[in-house]
Amino acid sequence: MLGTAVDDIATDRLRRERDLLRRLLDLGTKQEVQPLLDEALSLIIEVAEARRGYLEIRDESRDASGEVFWMARGCTDEDVEAIRANFSNGIIAEALATGEVVVSVSAMGDTRFARHESVQLNRIEAVLCAPIGSDAPFGVLYLQDRTAPGGFTSEARDYAELFASHVSTLADRLLVRRRIRDASDPTRDARKKLRVEHLVGRSFALAHLLDQVSLVAALDISVLLTGPSGTGKTEIARVLHANSTRQARPFLELNCATLQDNLVESELFGALPGAHSTATRKVEGKLAAAEGGTLLLDEVAELSPPAQAKLLQLLQSKEYFPLGAVAPLRANVRIIAATNADLNAAVARRTFREDLFYRLHVLPIRVPSLEERREDIAPLCEHFCAAACAAHHLPTVTVSPRALRAAEVAAWPGNIRQLSNAIEGAAIRAAGAGSARIGVEHLFPSERFEPAMTPPSPNFQDATRRFQAEFVQAALEDSNWNVTETAARLELTRSHLYNLIRSFGLARRVRDDV
Repeated sequence: MLGTAVDDIATDRLRRERDLLRRLLDLGTKQEVQPLLDEALSLIIEVAEARRGYLEIRDESRDASGEVFWMARGCTDEDVEAIRANFSNGIIAEALATGEVVVSVSAMGDTRFARHESVQLNRIEAVLCAPIGSDAPFGVLYLQDRTAPGGFTSEARDYAELFASHVSTLADRLLVRRRIRDASDPTRDARKKLRVEHLVGRSFALAHLLDQVSLVAALDISVLLTGPSGTGKTEIARVLHANSTRQARPFLELNCATLQDNLVESELFGALPGAHSTATRKVEGKLAAAEGGTLLLDEVAELSPPAQAKLLQLLQSKEYFPLGAVAPLRANVRIIAATNADLNAAVARRTFREDLFYRLHVLPIRVPSLEERREDIAPLCEHFCAAACAAHHLPTVTVSPRALRAAEVAAWPGNIRQLSNAIEGAAIRAAGAGSARIGVEHLFPSERFEPAMTPPSPNFQDATRRFQAEFVQAALEDSNWNVTETAARLELTRSHLYNLIRSFGLARRVRDDV
């Protein structure tokens, strides 16, 4: 009976270790450090039965202080501060110095750590700390307090060692990949100057845009954003605000195209009671609400002539009149205007004031179309996919390489907005079909043709892709399939041309020359 019980315990442990290894191997699919830490910490907290956990990785190659990636579970801000205090002395310091896992049933009663103020102040009991990295630790796993009575078991220690070994390898691979990627990232210098963590992309077009933003962000001047619809002008306006001296004050947006002409002025400047038929009480305009901050006037070309005249007065004098007012109000607001219209043509048609155009056109910034930043399509797809899964509480879904290549060569006339909506729909379709990956059939469902006697009529997307395939094929044949020469002739990067070849399934045609 005793032997059977021992065998059962050993079998159960082997099963748990097998499950842990399998889940650790699954972490290898992570493409960024932060998602790796997020899932890894949740895993080790579960298997080690810990109440609190902290996992940190440091990339010392970045600069003198290093770049730090960290994740905490079950910890308050004060807990995190207390944990970090142990890096210079205490439990974590010993683990990093010795390169060994440190376990204590009760740090408060442990002669090695009891003298440290943070241990007594935070009344730290059961603790387990494992260094990440063998030769020179570049990270640490810290677990505190157990969900079960007593300290961390020898089994939990073994799990932590196994965990630290695998996370070390995975994190090191991702850090190296990140360094290589950043070394060739044209947006890197601008990202050091600006707070643009949420902007996805590393294309030269985005780098040029960020360089322009960095020139004007801190200047308290009006800015005109131009570019096609759906390119993210509102996000760029937010970047300008976030990197200005007004960042702590409101950022508001008014879409001039969604309001009736008789309401635009009221929404923008406010109105006194009786100023118009619907003003039964004092109306606070967007200018007053954005006091001290930034106001984005989207679709500014849609402003009525009277509103344009008042906006010009505001920009020139920093004063404005609410509807029905006889005395001006002073405004301390930065104006950012955005439009996808050709304002030069609007001025020529006399639908937009020339003096207002010149007032706004001091330092215009053009936001590039998605066609101009095709290198950013793949990371944008991955970003939108993760966002859709989180927003709709879907199982984790990723974008397949084939779907990424298809997206990179597709036409996106609606730019980033269209791509975002397409990926959101694809993620929902993939999850609904029980697929862990978005396939081409999820991203472009209209192109999934069922066998039939007659083919369906092609839509715009189909026709565009067919034209692109024939055009690229012809260019390759003209250069005898010299990819470098063809890429230069088509003004494409070689990597983009290779993506086109793979996505369209192009191949060298056999010549019938006799």
